[in-house]
Amino acid sequence: MRRGLAWVLDLLSFVFVSRAAQQPLTARDVGLMLRAGYSSGAVLQELSARHFADTLDAAKETMLTQAGASLTLISSLKGGTYAVPPEQAAEVKEQIAAQAKRRAIEAEESRKFDTLYQSQLARERASVRPPAATSNVIQSFVKGDLMSWHNGGLVRFDDEALEKKKLIALYFSAQWCPPCRKFTPQLVEYYNRVAPQHPEFEIIFVSFDRSQFAMETYMREANMPWPAIDYQKVSGKDAIRKYAGEKIPCLVLVDASGKVISDSFAGKQYLGPAKVLSDLDAIFTGNSSSKVAQGR
Repeated sequence: MRRGLAWVLDLLSFVFVSRAAQQPLTARDVGLMLRAGYSSGAVLQELSARHFADTLDAAKETMLTQAGASLTLISSLKGGTYAVPPEQAAEVKEQIAAQAKRRAIEAEESRKFDTLYQSQLARERASVRPPAATSNVIQSFVKGDLMSWHNGGLVRFDDEALEKKKLIALYFSAQWCPPCRKFTPQLVEYYNRVAPQHPEFEIIFVSFDRSQFAMETYMREANMPWPAIDYQKVSGKDAIRKYAGEKIPCLVLVDASGKVISDSFAGKQYLGPAKVLSDLDAIFTGNSSSKVAQGR
């Protein structure tokens, strides 16, 4: 999650500095555009106006492919279709060097900010005290703000069904996160296998995506069968977001009172979401240890 802040600062630097000066693009810039939601076609249009001031080795090609680059885009970059004219090469080299220096300064500022933010987040997480006036506090936190993917689009989810849920797994994830995209199919398979046998169990997706389009694309491509908090409401769900750890994917299992039963983290140590699924299996089979039952 915290690395996402550096990603946003990087993207802002690219948009406001590089584009304002209409500098030629590098492979890194193209990757940022693709992850920000640009289509390969839109990137090609940008390249036709600004050119490409980089080489495409195997590592960069893999990076762009993972970011969603089409074969046409890759072929154009490798073939030199949009290469910077030779007479501009020296000037462009200086511009890129200056841009790299700016980015290094911004990265250091981002690191300092990230350290302060993590300290603040740790204090906030330690002070979370869910209200005890309702039978299911998680439902009260998300009431009226849940959506689900149905018939090719998002529809309102009947959150009254959460009232009877005794175990709710909060899934903090995002499409831009490769480990998330790797784990989500495993979680979908687990949910489809287990949820019908355990109506007391539910998952809620809490998106850390950069746009509503990215969130909807993620839900569609992963065939997420569980509800999600409306993207427009996620930023205001502090009571839910405080359960998140310092990186994603993060799966946190809570009971109806909001007490943490199992977590992807043990303090600041990242154990991963698969640990939570193992704890769930133990609970469902009646073999949960006292350590799991006590939460974190």
